[in-house]
Amino acid sequence: MTTSHECAPLGNKESRLARGLSEEAGEREDKDLAKPSQPTEGMESIPALLQRNVARFANRSAYREKEYGIWQCWTWAEAEKEIEALALGLINLGVNEGDFIAIIGRNRPHFYWSMVAAQSVGAVPVPLYQDAAAPEMAYVMEHCGARFAIVEDQEQVDKLIEVQEELHQLEHIIYVDPRGLRKYDHHKLHRFTDIQAQGRSAYYEFIEDLKARREKLDYGSICVMLYTSGTTGKPKGVVLSNRNIIEASKSSAEFDHLTSDEEVLAYLPMAWVGDFIFSIGQAYWCGFCVNCPESPETMQTDLREIGPTYFFAPPRVFETQLTNVMIRMEDAGRFKKWLFDHFMGVARRVGPAILDGKPVGAIDRLRYALGHVLVYGPLKDTLGFGRVRVGYTAGEAIGPEIFDFYRSLGINLKQLYGQTEASVFITLQPDGEVRSDTVGVPAPGVEIRISETGEVYYRSPGVFEYYYKNEESTRKTKDEEGWVATGDAGFFEEGSGHLRIIDRAKDVGKMADGRLFAPKYVENKLKFYPNILEAVVFGNGRSECTAFINIDLTAVGSWAERNNIGYASYQELAGHPKVIETIRGHVEEVNRSLADDPMLSHCQVHRFLVLHKELDADDGEMTRTRKVRRGVISEKYADLLEALYDGSEEVYTTTEVTYEDGRKGSISATLRIVEAQVAMETVTKVAAE
Repeated sequence: MTTSHECAPLGNKESRLARGLSEEAGEREDKDLAKPSQPTEGMESIPALLQRNVARFANRSAYREKEYGIWQCWTWAEAEKEIEALALGLINLGVNEGDFIAIIGRNRPHFYWSMVAAQSVGAVPVPLYQDAAAPEMAYVMEHCGARFAIVEDQEQVDKLIEVQEELHQLEHIIYVDPRGLRKYDHHKLHRFTDIQAQGRSAYYEFIEDLKARREKLDYGSICVMLYTSGTTGKPKGVVLSNRNIIEASKSSAEFDHLTSDEEVLAYLPMAWVGDFIFSIGQAYWCGFCVNCPESPETMQTDLREIGPTYFFAPPRVFETQLTNVMIRMEDAGRFKKWLFDHFMGVARRVGPAILDGKPVGAIDRLRYALGHVLVYGPLKDTLGFGRVRVGYTAGEAIGPEIFDFYRSLGINLKQLYGQTEASVFITLQPDGEVRSDTVGVPAPGVEIRISETGEVYYRSPGVFEYYYKNEESTRKTKDEEGWVATGDAGFFEEGSGHLRIIDRAKDVGKMADGRLFAPKYVENKLKFYPNILEAVVFGNGRSECTAFINIDLTAVGSWAERNNIGYASYQELAGHPKVIETIRGHVEEVNRSLADDPMLSHCQVHRFLVLHKELDADDGEMTRTRKVRRGVISEKYADLLEALYDGSEEVYTTTEVTYEDGRKGSISATLRIVEAQVAMETVTKVAAE
């Protein structure tokens, strides 16, 4: 494999200097990174880190959970006892070393304890998405051969019972919430607290066995197995070792100066590698407190009450919060809206520079300080970001306008680039070098290079061990030297050493005339508008670009209410003439923006339609992490795609949908094909040049 750019660990000389390292120190650092990573004594596994934290932070808060409106708290010493009791109970139940244990539920201390207890007995935790349909769960559990499952409640128990004929290896189900389960057959169904009680009763019988299993764990032991989202096919089981998780957690924590005083809110799916790193890896390395909200519905309230100092969210969360802010401002009084608009103008102009410690005039600093008292401070407190010292977003590209909005408020929001296979971190943005159009420099210990085709490759101590039961995919993804193919296209900027990601390599194509086609770039511009929830752009091999668009029901519904426009369903609102004209305005504004981009001016959207339903993971149109399955959508809506290119003015379609209770149905609609004005003069000028 040849490269057009090769990067030493940590990027280059410039990035080292930015972090205060001399050239000589940087060379020493490179030599150190070339050596195999060695664990610090007594820190070879997550259970070992737990024992260290009990010794260091015994009476400090390790977990909080809000239940029935009241925050419950467990110290590190108390959490260790809960984990030990569960681990002893698992041994009593027959869990062997090497067994796989499925973990299914929302973010609760019980499930984080379950993962550490599973590791403590030499088993492998496999967290699943709690909103996954029963067949999706069946595939993962059958693939890994899970003998045990620890689940939240009746809903998850029912899913496993529904597919039990496919899960011949599943022997026992342990549940946390007993409501509705009293009359179930309990021969293989057990209450979480009962397993713990049995473990405590069998303490002297199994404690030496537990200690022996814990002591066997080392850097090479499997820490967790996480399944990919399956954007292009069946999910793959990514095997991550203690070395992967601990090294990635250690280096990233040192990069952002995380301490035991941090507070985080654990609300992301536990099946996602980000939650595992933030809520277990970094939490156990640093010894900080993990807070669990009462429910997804109360997350925003709980976020405000906790006031995290370290926060991560995918772009969708930041987009939704900004949408809600703008909706509230539309409903605000004239003076309040003027105050907001005026001081946000000041913030956009000087806020990021003040945050980065750059020179700003005294008058502007005074205006910004006044804006903080009147607008920015109260707004950050309302959002729950009043104490955020470090914030990250990743998973999808975030719109630059959205990114800059939060930084202008004084929130240290940064971007990272990562993958499950990397134990999250591939690049990070150093303080003072934060930009919306790059994903930063290589994370500590990470080497990156770009192939001749433009694909990004990396290697690091965080690189996964292998895909479970999938040697072929392992060989295709990771070579013998440890280089991993990301599947993303990107390049390093000259001078800064920052990495820019263009798009998924498989999605980057060429228009009919041979020019670059990068749909994600256009889609992110469209999704900046609060009225647009999702966009899918087409154009590979075509003479022009078209798009499917989903409206945001919250934002558009609020607009309809303010304008006394009645509607009975998402479909009716999406097809309203005024809504379509509003979306047309957004598309044409994006086209004008694209016209100024020499590389992508030809990717302007010529025609679009507003879909009659939201793209949904239950219908297979998106992954559980909200990534668009472009191939599935192209095939499922082939009739709509054809209509966008054959000159039709409207198209009638019938689409199969999945209801919340799992039933299948269908909806029909006649969709209007909308022509969008293209900034032809600018395009012509750029093409001529």
